[in-house]
Amino acid sequence: MTAGHFIEAPELSSHAAIRHAFFTRLGGTSEGIYASLNGGLGSDDRPENVARNRALMADTIGVGHDRLVSLYQVHSAEVVTVEAPFAPSHRPKADGMVTRVPGLALGIATADCGPILFADPENRVVGAAHAGWKGALTGVIGATVAAMERLGAARSSTVAVLGPTISRASYEVGPDFITRFRAEAPGMERFLGEGQRPGHAQFDLPGFILSRLHEEGIAGASALNLCTYADAERFYSFRRATHRCEPDYGRLISAIALTH
Repeated sequence: MTAGHFIEAPELSSHAAIRHAFFTRLGGTSEGIYASLNGGLGSDDRPENVARNRALMADTIGVGHDRLVSLYQVHSAEVVTVEAPFAPSHRPKADGMVTRVPGLALGIATADCGPILFADPENRVVGAAHAGWKGALTGVIGATVAAMERLGAARSSTVAVLGPTISRASYEVGPDFITRFRAEAPGMERFLGEGQRPGHAQFDLPGFILSRLHEEGIAGASALNLCTYADAERFYSFRRATHRCEPDYGRLISAIALTH
């Protein structure tokens, strides 16, 4: 059995050595606000539903159910090298991971933040990163690329694809965010558009992430250009759940693996 609702990027699917999927919220077993392919280990969904959903995802990627691994994400620039599967209860606290082990799927959980899947098919190294504004600002993208290099990857042959992410039109930020962003990312004001309220701005997170990827020398960087907030049918969104006063929200999984 496989999860029937996922998105592939041609930049990754064109390589026989790579399996990947940007899973939507469709095609799973969860109910209510989690309907239906919730892969969030940190959500309050029934654990057995999450486990079944993740098994569907593992089948889709073509790995064993225990070989789809995820992190305890903390909006950091920490990156780990994964050499073997680990139990969900032993997830490292980090926001990026890399591997050169075949048959091991790296799964990033998001619900507005940017999931980035990396691959160097030539040198057989893959990576995945969770890039919210904090991680993108403090260096998770560069740290992931550097970790891939330590495994033998080359920036010139690395491809990176940004999956479903909240768009500028749906992402209003306040004065504190604006002050910090201008202080820590000088010259990047182009990613702050005019806000709908005085003192606020619309933040272009996908554009900022792509700029960071290009800064790291990843020429093959692209985005699916899909907004999590605007497409409630296909995607979970933390911000949309907050605006609706819902008690929790599901998590999308974006995963990548090397074939044997």
